[in-house]
Amino acid sequence: MTIKTLGGGGDDGELRDEIGLCLSGGGYRAMLFHVGALWRLMKSGKLLEIDRISSVSGGSITAGVLAIAWDELKVGGLDAFQARVVTPLRRMAGVTVDKRSILSGILLPGTIGQFVARAYDEHLFDGATLQDLPDWPVFVFNATNLETGTLFRFTKAEARDWRVGRIDKPRFKIAHAVAASSAFPPVLSPFVLDVEPSDFDPLTGKEIADDRFRSEISLTDGGVYDNLGIEQVWKRCKTVLVSDGGGRIEDDPSPPGDWARGAKRVLDVVDHQVRNLRKRQVVCSLVAKERMGTYWGIRTDIADYQLPDPYPAPHVDTLRIAGIATRLRRMNASEQELLINWGYAVADAAVRRYWPDGFAGQPVLPYPTVGVA
Repeated sequence: MTIKTLGGGGDDGELRDEIGLCLSGGGYRAMLFHVGALWRLMKSGKLLEIDRISSVSGGSITAGVLAIAWDELKVGGLDAFQARVVTPLRRMAGVTVDKRSILSGILLPGTIGQFVARAYDEHLFDGATLQDLPDWPVFVFNATNLETGTLFRFTKAEARDWRVGRIDKPRFKIAHAVAASSAFPPVLSPFVLDVEPSDFDPLTGKEIADDRFRSEISLTDGGVYDNLGIEQVWKRCKTVLVSDGGGRIEDDPSPPGDWARGAKRVLDVVDHQVRNLRKRQVVCSLVAKERMGTYWGIRTDIADYQLPDPYPAPHVDTLRIAGIATRLRRMNASEQELLINWGYAVADAAVRRYWPDGFAGQPVLPYPTVGVA
């Protein structure tokens, strides 16, 4: 099986000579793992060459902050990256959002999704909308439309479900796009997008004519449809970089029987299986030269890249990092730095091994006294 099951070229059927980056889901764990990977790309200068960044769930938190900082990165370089990307995301990782939003959604007027979006806006986005995104690179925030079972994407140019139609130049807050993309089921889902049929281009979305699908759209985590955020890059870009912060599912001889934790366990099993399938499809297609690029994951054994000088990262230690829960729950400084360091180290190894335009030399980690163990 190959990744062709994900689709061929772009909207016009042609691949473009572009570089795409995919940021997976995985709560704060993925958010910080991606920070490390982006840090390594930024230090090499490669980050600013990327043309399209597609994200889901926890990866969308990272992508949103990267997007609003982009113009400053072009001028301020690595110092700006640390100040405008690393610092606010580490500060966000010190705040518990999920439990607080659930309680607020139960006890106060408003939905859980609204409280999550409010927290993102307060700590990261300060009212910025999709129209504040840069024109280049294209940032794509992916959610799943529960009403149609298809992808719903947010960009500066459009908000769109191909079956329902498109909204041109949407003015949704970035916090709302990120909250929809990271509406983890079952407790943070759905995020209800406040729209009206008149918001949609009437010449689009002909497959579904019923205007009920263009009003109060129920969205859930983008990872439900595409847990690596691949589709919007694979269909367009000749070079594809995939950063996978998805954790590992722990063995459990007595899985929970209550509906909430039981449903979560089932969803974790489904996500684990689909993620592994997508990973195999990506890697096989890269090996077959259907695309250029590389894949790195939080569960990867760095020895698999067979470099002469990878950063020393025993797999038994990095698997413990991958076991950090998929939550929007406060992390201490040590956990944050481990995740960032591991993302940095494994992205370095993947790019040096498989991307011909990669960079050389064993990395010095962002937090060298912490390491990855």
